[in-house]
Amino acid sequence: MNAPAPHRGGAAEARRRRRHRADRLLRLLGLGAISLALGLLGVLIATLVIGATPALTQTKLRVTFAISPELIDPADPGIGAYRLILRRGVAALLPEQPTTMAEWREIGGIVTGNTQFAIRDAVMADPSLIGRNLTLTVPVSDAYDQLGKGLTSRDTPPERRKLSDREIARFDALTARGAVSRPFNWELITRSNSRFPETAGLAGAIVGSFYMLLVCFVVSFPAGIAAAVWLEEFAPRNRLTDAVEVNINNLAAVPSIVFGLLGLSVLIGVFGLPRSTPLVGGLVLSLMTLPTIIIVTRAALRAVPRSIREAAHGVGASRHQVVLHHVLPLAMPGILTGTIIGLAHALGETAPLLLIGMNAFITDPPGGILEASTALPTQIFIWAGSAEHGFVSRTCAAILVLLGFLLAMNAVAIYLRQRLERKT
Repeated sequence: MNAPAPHRGGAAEARRRRRHRADRLLRLLGLGAISLALGLLGVLIATLVIGATPALTQTKLRVTFAISPELIDPADPGIGAYRLILRRGVAALLPEQPTTMAEWREIGGIVTGNTQFAIRDAVMADPSLIGRNLTLTVPVSDAYDQLGKGLTSRDTPPERRKLSDREIARFDALTARGAVSRPFNWELITRSNSRFPETAGLAGAIVGSFYMLLVCFVVSFPAGIAAAVWLEEFAPRNRLTDAVEVNINNLAAVPSIVFGLLGLSVLIGVFGLPRSTPLVGGLVLSLMTLPTIIIVTRAALRAVPRSIREAAHGVGASRHQVVLHHVLPLAMPGILTGTIIGLAHALGETAPLLLIGMNAFITDPPGGILEASTALPTQIFIWAGSAEHGFVSRTCAAILVLLGFLLAMNAVAIYLRQRLERKT
């Protein structure tokens, strides 16, 4: 009697069912992994958005200051009792006037500590204000800002609050008078760092990151493409080139803090480049990005069909013409995509920038690559370690700004890839 065919009968049907169950299980595991990743990403984004929401608005107080000639030297408006002018202006909005020095200090602490300098700068810019009134809308201090945004509970015991019941009553009186407002916080983008969270912004970090990435791109992009073209198209296959390739692959996996140590010891210590500048930061990031660009460029060059090279050689093109006129343009979409993704990765690095001093306290955006600056990752690091509660929401907002830059850079990479692929 002949044995049944292996693809027939109950055993074969059982094997097919097992394979189908395994296929369904594999698909379910894949969908579950993707859903878990998307869910965790959604939780992260939602947490950041909720945490950053208080930083999107700023509690401000509209105050009219009497610029008395008795308190300011008309010959030199920079000299004057501006702190007293500040306190008198705020006290004029309150129903009860202070009687002790402690109460005067409390009233002056309602607004941010930079207010007296804002009054001084306005008077110095326009000396005709002496003897007149100056009306300014200034941020309140962090404790009152948290109270105005509802982040400080009034039911908290007084010993656990920064504000006493008397100070809260003063703020309520200012609110009832209509002097308190909460506009959109444009200063988060237009101002630079400050030791007061209510006046701290990201302008200096954004400009510093731009200059740093500009230096990184100018150095790493041409050098990376040139090295990859030589290794892939012109270099002989021997032990030297094999050693170079191995070291390039190893450098791509070196921790970023090692490049920071290299920048600190060589760029600053040996060559004497200025510390805390976008020039040094960009050079350090270019050293870190260069291996990635070389690897990506070589992969893009290998992806160009061999027939392109043979056809170009067949019509009489030299080896350099083949590479520059045919191979490199076809590989450019992949090269640009890898380069932009590498730059986006470099933008998020913090450790090497801390070692070269790009965590300095900078109150104005840098005017060039040789001026002291900070960057978005180091600004986030600084704010995350600050004790004031107002920096918590600003840290979340800064992280969202950094993520926005990364998403924009990836979107540019996708756009350039699609556009160049259509052209080629």
